[in-house]
Amino acid sequence: MLDELDRALVHALHVNGRAPFNWIGAVLGVSTQTVTRRYRRLRAEAGLKVVGLPDPDHLDGSRWLIRLTASPATARDIAESLARRPDTSWVKLTSGGTGISALITGDSLLVQDIPRTASITSVSAHHLLHMYLGGPTAWHGRAKALTPHQLAKLTPPRSQDGQPLADTDAALLAALRRDGRTSQAELAEATGWSPVTVARRLTALTASGAVFFDVEIDSALLGATTHAMLWLSVPPAHLDHVAKTLARHEELAFVAATTGPTNLAAQALCPTPRALHRYLVDRLGTIEHITAIETAPVLRTVKALG
Repeated sequence: MLDELDRALVHALHVNGRAPFNWIGAVLGVSTQTVTRRYRRLRAEAGLKVVGLPDPDHLDGSRWLIRLTASPATARDIAESLARRPDTSWVKLTSGGTGISALITGDSLLVQDIPRTASITSVSAHHLLHMYLGGPTAWHGRAKALTPHQLAKLTPPRSQDGQPLADTDAALLAALRRDGRTSQAELAEATGWSPVTVARRLTALTASGAVFFDVEIDSALLGATTHAMLWLSVPPAHLDHVAKTLARHEELAFVAATTGPTNLAAQALCPTPRALHRYLVDRLGTIEHITAIETAPVLRTVKALG
């Protein structure tokens, strides 16, 4: 399990993924060497990774949550094949190893590739209409270590001037997705720009919110060993209220409105199966207007956001 300083460092990196270690150390009240040492240990032992990602609201093209069912013999291979595609954001193996859930951008996977895979026995596609939790909004279980004063110190300035992503940003985004803390010199080499141009463009994109930084880490070390995808049905008149309520739950890391037979999708992260049961019964079960809940246990995250 992570200690208090580890959790504060993870939270700080989510708030400002490229903040220098001396700045983070000053805010957390520890030395630069301590922050550097903790960061390296978490990278080696906890899978810590800072990734720079485009804000989904700034992207062109539709996003889909897809659910696939395949035979136990082929589901893992299909999930790993999906994970290698650039148009998948995350891929999870669910429901006893025969289910696959994935978030994709665009529709080529649905129209062209999935129908050619004979071992897939069912496909359900849900157009993602609005994300209430996820993307730039961190899972509360990971983002509750800093005080309001520390958050204010670390939060980078925002600008009202829109800086939309451009095709010329592709190389920059690819490098940040691999490692959000890549140095400006390495980013300049990857993009063919000067370091000054890299710094100016990155500052503009982050200030406008077009690019944000997320943190990947083994959630079990944060006390969440039981994961599940939740598919909920809510009358449309009450969807916004229910979704905003769910987005405040510490047990959830993702909440989105979708099309399909269910119209709200969520991901739950709980410490134990018993804790997940209590969450379903004591919290979700008491929210008015949720008419149906389907729970799909996540056995393995094949691909995460980075």
